[in-house]
Amino acid sequence: MSDHWFRAEGPAFAVALFVSILAGGTLGYMVLEGAGWWDAFYMTVLAVTTVELRPHPTRAGQMFTVALLVGGVAVALYTFTLLAAIVVEGGLPKRLQRRRYARMLESIKDHFIICGYGRIGSIVARQLLRQAVPFVVVDRDADRVQTAMADGVLAVEADASREDVLKRVGIERARGLIAAVGTDAENVYAVLSARVLRPDLFIIGRADTEDATLKLKRAGANRVVAPYEIGAVQMAQTALRPAVVDFVALATSSDNLELAMEEIPVATTSGLANRSILDANLRQRFGVIVVGIQRRDLRMDFNPEPDTTIRPGDKLVVLGRPDSLKRLETEAANDGGAAA
Repeated sequence: MSDHWFRAEGPAFAVALFVSILAGGTLGYMVLEGAGWWDAFYMTVLAVTTVELRPHPTRAGQMFTVALLVGGVAVALYTFTLLAAIVVEGGLPKRLQRRRYARMLESIKDHFIICGYGRIGSIVARQLLRQAVPFVVVDRDADRVQTAMADGVLAVEADASREDVLKRVGIERARGLIAAVGTDAENVYAVLSARVLRPDLFIIGRADTEDATLKLKRAGANRVVAPYEIGAVQMAQTALRPAVVDFVALATSSDNLELAMEEIPVATTSGLANRSILDANLRQRFGVIVVGIQRRDLRMDFNPEPDTTIRPGDKLVVLGRPDSLKRLETEAANDGGAAA
């Protein structure tokens, strides 16, 4: 038997202490009051339970009263201790947190689903947090899920390649999915499952090998990112063109409050549609620089000429102050937004 039962804080010690109180009280009444052992025991139980009752004339009534008092107090103390343990040990907060997370999963929309919270997934999550973009993390590792929750991230412990899991995290309302699990095979399965459920969903897949890149594209990924290849290219570019790399990092950093680079979609009904860059007067009106235009067929026009036409469905890649970019984004989405 465990030593815990015999230590001063164990259950055995508590029982022994209770019995000693009853024995001492019974003996005291017998010596001081000259009562019989049963009457002394009966009065001790009444004193310990702090209950005042009218005297019972029969021994059977007194025995029933003792059993009722001892049993009732024991049950009451057990119930109180159990509830206190739930609160103190975190059971109640955890249940409330699970209910809150369930409500958040049911209501979240226009969000990203991040599959995996490893080195890559956690960095992606931090970037989205900085820009206040809603997202949910799905990971099979319990420790990683706990880490994500500790970081203030909405996370679910599950297999991201399962269709029922993707439905649970609201893939039908999602803005996109980022497959950043540790292995290429898991990423391929996650992308394939997501593409089956949402043919129109924007999906980004992580690949460690060239073969995985091809498989992710065949599975339905819109974009495939190879972190090791990008890291190596970044190191080479930093060695050759450090000023250029610093400028790009500054323009694309979410922490920069003075300058930002953004892509702005042009709505079909926008006043910017079917107008040239010069005619739209973007530089003078918004103080932004058009770095490029991504056409609907994903072809990119870099450094477009002033007479280049902005077509409906294009994405303007522009550089400017965040507040100017917000105003341009609003106008690009509005019906007839362009002014003379």
